[in-house]
Amino acid sequence: MNIIQILTDAVQRHASDIFVIAGLPVSYKINGSIVRTEQDILMPAQTEQLMRAIYALAGDRNIDRVMVDGDDDFSFSLKGISRFRVNAYRQRSSLAAVIRVITFDLPDPRKIGIPDTVLQLADQTKGLVLVTGPAGSGKSTTLACMIDRINRTRSSHVITLEDPLEYLHRHNKSIVSQREISTDTESYVKALRSALRQAPDVILLGEMRDYETINVAMTAAETGHLIFSTLHTIGAANTIDRIIDAFPPNQQHQIRIQLSMVLQAVISQQIVPATNGKEVPAFEIMLVNSAIRNMIRESKVHQIDTVIYSSANEGMRTMDSSLLELFQKGIIEQSDALTYSTNPDQMLKRMKSIT
Repeated sequence: MNIIQILTDAVQRHASDIFVIAGLPVSYKINGSIVRTEQDILMPAQTEQLMRAIYALAGDRNIDRVMVDGDDDFSFSLKGISRFRVNAYRQRSSLAAVIRVITFDLPDPRKIGIPDTVLQLADQTKGLVLVTGPAGSGKSTTLACMIDRINRTRSSHVITLEDPLEYLHRHNKSIVSQREISTDTESYVKALRSALRQAPDVILLGEMRDYETINVAMTAAETGHLIFSTLHTIGAANTIDRIIDAFPPNQQHQIRIQLSMVLQAVISQQIVPATNGKEVPAFEIMLVNSAIRNMIRESKVHQIDTVIYSSANEGMRTMDSSLLELFQKGIIEQSDALTYSTNPDQMLKRMKSIT
């Protein structure tokens, strides 16, 4: 089976990821589980052959990047099939890749379970909105749906900085400039600084990776732009602590004040196995109100969870409340609700009280 047949087969089987690794047959991740195909086990020479074919499909991209550096990220499209995001790497001295399947068309956010409260954050005009969660939790899809809402409803210049590009946005009511790190620009920091001179209204920063990127993003939000970004954290309080801890101790007081002024929301999400054999997202939603701004400013971040729990009428929800609702609707099993819960003991008590 050649690489185009493998990619086509993965799309037809609704795989989210494709694994090309020596010592195994080509494998797919389908609904959270890894499924091995019936092909022969790949040898190192075969994985290299497949990798060279992938690089050829990606516009004859230079394979020396992974040969020399050991890692490479890029994306490409196959007309009429799908888009693909590739992480190529070396392991046990052989080439390997994990390929994420990305549909050409954005999914319907309501069909995949993104709440209206999250989508409405796209209606903000300034400040910082963060979408957080572990790798593979759907952060990119959530952000793409929010950018699409802006594109359909507002006349704005939207700049996305991604590594690599995933969903492609057509110009609609907005102009959408999409820049890929290492292909269109050198780094997140350089691209973000340049973006501020490109008359942006909205900037999507693929990931706040380090102190310098966070610093520039905060400044951009402070100067009246709407900034979307991601962090690999779970929970609003952990996210805020992570941002503050990225700065030297002598700057942290000032950063708390700055963050308390620019932060608009933190959305944390996880992907949970569903009872129908598929997967469903669970969300924690923190909308920054005056009480939370004071807690950030006064270094009382540990109290934020209490505010989220007691502010359901404002559209906020805790991760455990989201999981409990999914369980009550029969969408997820009790065991999975407990596994993904932030406080399993308390979650079990709440479950018993409603059964």
